[in-house]
Amino acid sequence: MTEEKRMERLKKPKGQIEVVLDTDTYNEIDDQFALAYLIKSEEKLRLQAIYAAPFFNHHSESPEDGMEKSYAEIHKVLKLMGKQEFCDVVFKGSKEYLPSEKKPVESPAARDLIERAMGRADDNPLYVVAIGAITNIASAILMEPEIIEKIVVVWLGGNSREWKDDREFNAYQDIAADRVVFGSGVPVVQLPCMGVVSSFATTGPELEYWLRGKNSLCDYLIDNTIQEAELCGQPSCWSRAIWDVTAVAWLLDEDFMEERYEHCPVPQYDDKWAINKTGHFIKYVYGINRDRLFEDLFKKLAK
Repeated sequence: MTEEKRMERLKKPKGQIEVVLDTDTYNEIDDQFALAYLIKSEEKLRLQAIYAAPFFNHHSESPEDGMEKSYAEIHKVLKLMGKQEFCDVVFKGSKEYLPSEKKPVESPAARDLIERAMGRADDNPLYVVAIGAITNIASAILMEPEIIEKIVVVWLGGNSREWKDDREFNAYQDIAADRVVFGSGVPVVQLPCMGVVSSFATTGPELEYWLRGKNSLCDYLIDNTIQEAELCGQPSCWSRAIWDVTAVAWLLDEDFMEERYEHCPVPQYDDKWAINKTGHFIKYVYGINRDRLFEDLFKKLAK
């Protein structure tokens, strides 16, 4: 891909666009917000498929178990929303992380992404919103490198350039996958976590005020968030970042964030960024308009 074409792809898309979502939905509480926000932004975003991503933490016994639980959680959110028509385009992802930077992991999600991407016209890319480890996307690129000409990856992952390290959950789970995606030349929009998206936080009282009693989905989102705060031992005056919503929000025609072009970083196995000043450019988000974005999110969820 030429730099000129990549830069053109990294402009904020206009009009309706088609999107797939790659999500570790059971990992925490923010993926559910992001999935619902995407579906409820149908005036702009047309959801084509949902991929369950692997994860491994206190909510799972292995990356495969995390993926399976995420697959089930996606269906749960769709049922709460009354959007079961999307259940036919939910695909299971990788059962493990990449064994190396050269070897993909076979999965229905990776195969579906390849099929959808390769069916696109060159001037009509598919937007891939990734809010977990990017194993599925890296596998698809390794299996069919030509898809980089057909997609734009919007990834919530890694920490800001100014942060002390890059030890962020979505990033450190599968560094080989990070290196494949960032090194492939695919157009990437990066929303860093600590130092940027960490400002997109809410509290229990705020959620109760805006969402309680609006619908079954909203009540579930609140209860799930409170339960997670208690599970993690947060103090009574807690706040939680709803990280993954911001990856969806980047696609909307709103002034929700500040961004700039940066040379593509090189993820390192020691949880650091290396910067190649001669490398291709990515779009880098460095600021979030927290209040405006939460207003739009709450209004759509409460419908």
